Amino acid sequence: MVEDKESRGRTRGGAVPKVLLWVVGVLIALVLLVFIASFFIDEPLRRTTEKRMNQSLKGYSVRLPKLHFSLIGLSITLKGLTISQQAHPQPPVAEFPYLRASVQWREILSGKLVGDMRLDAPKIHVNLNQLRTEAASKVPMKQKGWQQAFEAIYPLKINLLKITNAGITYIDADDKRPLKLTNLSLEADNIRNIHLPDKVYPSNFHLETDIFGSGHGTVDGRANFLAEPTPAVKAAIELAKVPLGYFAPMLARTNMKIEGGVLSADGNVEYGRKVQTARLKKLTIHGVRLDYIHAPETARAEKRRAEKVKKAAKEVSNKPNLILTVEHFSLTDANIGFLNDYGGKKVRLFLSDANLYLDNFSNQFSKGPARAKLSGRFMGSGVTEATAAFRPEDKGPDLDLYVKITGTQLVSLNDLLRTYGDFDVTAGTFSLVTELHLKNNRVNGYIKPFFKDMKVYDRRQDKNKGFFHQVYEMLVGGIAKLLENKQRDQVATKADISGPLQSPKTNTWQVVVELVRNAFFKAILPTFEKEVTALGRKR
Repeated sequence: MVEDKESRGRTRGGAVPKVLLWVVGVLIALVLLVFIASFFIDEPLRRTTEKRMNQSLKGYSVRLPKLHFSLIGLSITLKGLTISQQAHPQPPVAEFPYLRASVQWREILSGKLVGDMRLDAPKIHVNLNQLRTEAASKVPMKQKGWQQAFEAIYPLKINLLKITNAGITYIDADDKRPLKLTNLSLEADNIRNIHLPDKVYPSNFHLETDIFGSGHGTVDGRANFLAEPTPAVKAAIELAKVPLGYFAPMLARTNMKIEGGVLSADGNVEYGRKVQTARLKKLTIHGVRLDYIHAPETARAEKRRAEKVKKAAKEVSNKPNLILTVEHFSLTDANIGFLNDYGGKKVRLFLSDANLYLDNFSNQFSKGPARAKLSGRFMGSGVTEATAAFRPEDKGPDLDLYVKITGTQLVSLNDLLRTYGDFDVTAGTFSLVTELHLKNNRVNGYIKPFFKDMKVYDRRQDKNKGFFHQVYEMLVGGIAKLLENKQRDQVATKADISGPLQSPKTNTWQVVVELVRNAFFKAILPTFEKEVTALGRKR
């Protein structure tokens, strides 16, 4: 009897493990069946997804070589996805080596069925031809089916997005100087505003990237990605050591030539339906060489650009819901020039060792005056100092400007003198003082140049020049000698600048450029300019 009870006990005790084993075995079998079935689903789903994406997109085509759908995690993984512009298919505008979307299980507890998406090492490629084709397209970007194509990949709304090791490349006219963002990472959470829905910016995001090799940038902020008509963002931005030479091809189209230079900046931006602000706490540019090139064949284009800049400046000036501020801007160790290319004759006026400091610059009149201080060497030798105080346009330009140039070696101006006066010099210095005040649509001021110890004709230097040209330069030198201040041995003249502005709507810097340009080129050949011109005509 004792043995029978022990035997039955072992039997009853052993029945439980068998049931558990049976249940576990069934579950494993089901998992295996689901796992195997998912592979049979992959190819039909891949073809369907690729087809739906291509049907959604306008002007672009998709190639999807691999797709895997996991029934267990309700996730989908895409490998090798490429998107190409039909007009310019090479290179593809986007490549996604690995893209995975799945249910964001943690939000199930919040009663929300949303997804998360991860992209590893995606690459974006855009060149100038592709960009121009897109700009010329009659179909707006938002109507090209991107949202529908995206939904064809995964039906759930994405609430968490992670991007790692991304790259963005833009190639302009020079394919040897691509603009590249590398090692780009982005994480954005709560995109669907599940949490903190009452907040203006319920979502948080972080972006970090290397810029053109040596530069670096970070953006930390919050956003409302569901805001209408466009997403709203508030973020802090920091840029460090961004090389500027990469922008040369693009600036060339605006008559600008740039070499070298690095940019650093930090500030914050806010963009929403009711307010747009951009506040740069610090913006610095170091070691840049920048020239503006003027030529007759580009004169019309230059004028059109100037009108666009003028119009844009007028539109943003004192606009209530747009606040643009630069608290401190510095340009250091720069070489800034103006190159006039006329009929093969190139004249470059420049300021070397230039340092410019600008504080409290804003588009709002209520912010008070901005103040600027400039120093450098005009034509590499003339010690230059300038100060300016100005306000954004309110009732017309409002500016106080003072400039002083001392001891410029005249031989450095020979290209200018040959082009505009048909003579050159062998010795002497040039100095200049100017003061301008713009207010209430009037200008008052003066420009006063000084020429000291100027020597126009040198028999040894000019021995290879024609006889009549030598006589001409002797006459010019003689006229300058007659006009010299005997006590200081210098030629000086003063041009007063006063009167109403021709166009009260002209913006401040356009007025400054026009006044300085016109007055300088007239005053640089002082009171003997008329005599020089007359002699040149008789010669």
